[in-house]
Amino acid sequence: MLLAIPVWTIVMLVILAILIIAIVVLYFLGKRMQKKQAESEAQIEQYKQTVNMLIIDKKKMKMNESGLPQSVIDQAPKLMRRAKLPVVKAKVGPQLMTLIADDKIFDDIPVKKEVKATVSGIYITSVKGLHGKSTPAPAVKKSKFKQFVERMQEKAGAGQVK
Repeated sequence: MLLAIPVWTIVMLVILAILIIAIVVLYFLGKRMQKKQAESEAQIEQYKQTVNMLIIDKKKMKMNESGLPQSVIDQAPKLMRRAKLPVVKAKVGPQLMTLIADDKIFDDIPVKKEVKATVSGIYITSVKGLHGKSTPAPAVKKSKFKQFVERMQEKAGAGQVK
């Protein structure tokens, strides 16, 4: 005699098995990516140096359009070539260079000002102003949805420490 198992039960078990397999795969991929990131951060820290530079221009653009050396473009993964990078054109000493800025500091980089930057290869990791007052980054206009969410959070008392 065959057991009558409903079809929806079998479907739910298959979906549950697929979800469990996906979570396990993502866990191990995440661990591998964390190791790679830690290695690259250590390498950046090892080769960093402080340089005075005059920032000429900064933009977010695709790697192919950025003016970086062809050897750098060839070494980059294919997905990275399509993504927009924070590119900074600066005069370092007597020569003009195209550098890649860290996403965290890209908005803090002043244009047409002389700065003292920490550089590792062609990667800018930090920036400090040298001459004159540093101008704050322009305020980014928030969308109506973000404004609505902030108002609701204020009404609910979110972010208040007791």
